[in-house]
Amino acid sequence: MTGPSDLPLPLIQSGKVRELYDAGDDRLLMVASDRISAFDVIMAEAIPEKGRVLTAMTAHWLADLADLAPSHLISADVADFPEAAALLPGGLPGLAGRSMLVRRADMLPIECIVRGYLAGSAYKEYERDGTVHGMPMPRGLRHADRLPEPLFTPSTKATEGHDVNIGMAEAADLVGKERAEAARDLCLSAYLRAAERAEEVGIVICDTKFELGYIDGALSLCDEVLTPDSSRFWAATDCAPGTNPPSFDKQPLRDWLEERPWDKQPPPPPLPDSVVATTSARYVEAYERVCGRRLADWYGAPG
Repeated sequence: MTGPSDLPLPLIQSGKVRELYDAGDDRLLMVASDRISAFDVIMAEAIPEKGRVLTAMTAHWLADLADLAPSHLISADVADFPEAAALLPGGLPGLAGRSMLVRRADMLPIECIVRGYLAGSAYKEYERDGTVHGMPMPRGLRHADRLPEPLFTPSTKATEGHDVNIGMAEAADLVGKERAEAARDLCLSAYLRAAERAEEVGIVICDTKFELGYIDGALSLCDEVLTPDSSRFWAATDCAPGTNPPSFDKQPLRDWLEERPWDKQPPPPPLPDSVVATTSARYVEAYERVCGRRLADWYGAPG
């Protein structure tokens, strides 16, 4: 007879980067792969160490922000995972360093974005309308300029296509006024704390996206937190107003793809080894510079 520990954990969701499994007892197992996407297309090649970087950075920041809010994290140590986790692809060695056992949360159906600098879609809007997320900004700002104060700029969570920017009034319609204001206050506090920490080691956090949910009635930090996939990190030495500073993320990959005659539709062009290696190095550098730790000391380091 097959016992509960002999059954694999049910797969709930497989996304661009993560697999989400039901770990029982209102727990989930989140597994970050080395997959990478650009222009909403998943590349055929994996980026070594990417999953470990996303997990290690999230664990770092959840610990650093614990006095501001609880989180969903139970453990990132495979020794604490359910026995059935060993039956997942790659077994426990394949899960080590890239997985988190977390509590289920009642997730807010909005993306909680904080912007501290003018870049990306915010810069495009400012160039066009003189606003950021519909909010009037001072005249004469340049790309990579620091905003007068960090802005909470929520958006919808699109199941298909792109997220849609919304204001606080629309966020309140979706989640309730009290919850929207609590999300705003927590995200701004977390961003300010993280930005201060990062500045101490010569890193600018241009913007970041938080995922929030309620656990046992408390607003909690969930999913990934302040990683290169959810944030735009710049080296302070590169952050000159009027320029487009290189990010510690998939920028080498995006730059290479932009130079190819590719229509941004699947299948993507095969990536050369040099682009894979450079992109991997950027992720590792992000972790080690921002968190002040060696990735080799995190769970699952190659033997």
